[in-house]
Amino acid sequence: MARLFGTDGVRGLANSDLTPELAMSVAVAAARVLGERTGSDRPVAVVGRDPRASGEMLEAAVAAGLASAGVDVLRAGVVPTPAVAHLVSDLGAGLGVMISASHNPMPDNGIKLFSGDGHKLPDAVEDEIERLIAEGTGQGRPTGGAIGRVRDVDNAVQRYVDHLLLATPQPLEGLRVVVDCANGAASAAAPEAYRRAGAEVIAIHAEPDGVNINDGCGSTHLDVLRTAVREHGADLGIAHDGDADRCLAVDHTGAEIDGDQILAVLALAMKEGGELADDTLVATVMSNLGLHLAMRDHGVNVRTTSVGDRYVLEELRSGGYSLGGEQSGHVVLPTHATTGDGLLTALRLMARVVSTGRPLAELAGVMRRLPQVLVNVKVSDKARVAASQSVAEAVAAVEAELAGSGRVLLRPSGTEQLVRVMVEAPSQDAADAAAKRLAGVVSGIR
Repeated sequence: MARLFGTDGVRGLANSDLTPELAMSVAVAAARVLGERTGSDRPVAVVGRDPRASGEMLEAAVAAGLASAGVDVLRAGVVPTPAVAHLVSDLGAGLGVMISASHNPMPDNGIKLFSGDGHKLPDAVEDEIERLIAEGTGQGRPTGGAIGRVRDVDNAVQRYVDHLLLATPQPLEGLRVVVDCANGAASAAAPEAYRRAGAEVIAIHAEPDGVNINDGCGSTHLDVLRTAVREHGADLGIAHDGDADRCLAVDHTGAEIDGDQILAVLALAMKEGGELADDTLVATVMSNLGLHLAMRDHGVNVRTTSVGDRYVLEELRSGGYSLGGEQSGHVVLPTHATTGDGLLTALRLMARVVSTGRPLAELAGVMRRLPQVLVNVKVSDKARVAASQSVAEAVAAVEAELAGSGRVLLRPSGTEQLVRVMVEAPSQDAADAAAKRLAGVVSGIR
């Protein structure tokens, strides 16, 4: 059987791949595994969701599964993913469940699980849950008063926003911001948080109807945000994805500020304030070389991980570091959050603009993004490509030509027979030419 859990929980087409029956099985198995680990006779779980229509159905299935396993369920309603991670610890629960497919299209949905400390589950625990699902979860369920109860969390959004404001002491008075909520989980929380922090807020795509989440809006579609920022004369714009665990930004001209640039701005702010542990930033292998060069120039070390927020989190925890993230805008600040938090990231970014009195465009200019080209090459055997001498020689030749002014990365897909060829170079033409050459060599391996 293929592994049920992917890089970010269980995800698939709602009511087809991800059915209510599967959601209930995941909930029952998770309750048993986490219950055994905590030793609690009466575990408590927090359940949240984004506003997509299938979330109502899956929330009911998850709540039923948890209650049938003797878990008391606290329904948080429509909240960002990081709100669930916060509420788990804030409410003393042993398990958190977020029902969301993040930036995926509306027909998809997913289930993300958090342990009692607000962190995503490690692979070993997910494997235990999968084993129980495969064996069947219908035996030995409690009856009578031992069945779990289901109730709503009062003021879940307000509790989360209160937490965000405590982590952002710099008031944002005088700042005008446009926020694109992707018609998702940020639609209530983000405008409230930014207004309470003192900013003048223009909210767009903040009217979810169950089917319009991520539909031509949010962090994967920045054009409407660019236009709105210019039309309103805003200082900057913030774009969230469907579950608000990440954010991207645009400056006052509408130019995109990606996750690497956000990391650069925050790293220097934290270094200046003595908050950057060991003067170290954690990023993935896909972060632009421009980030590495900028951090080197400012005395910041960069620790590199594999692609995926779980690897960033692992490095942050093992090294005791205080800032990490991905080019996609998924940023983790472990002092204040146990997972990526798009609202916290945006608040800290805006606070830097206000405290320095400098526009975001100037702050982000600390790094220059090198042209980056990514080509997905279909292959018959990823392992053969990895072992190929001709591929290794072609990569070495391109690296020699770039002479430290660019970078090459070949990465096999984790789910398909694809090899991703990434090239960064001083010019777009050089990056395009090198990527095309390497892709040709890769595709020729039989």
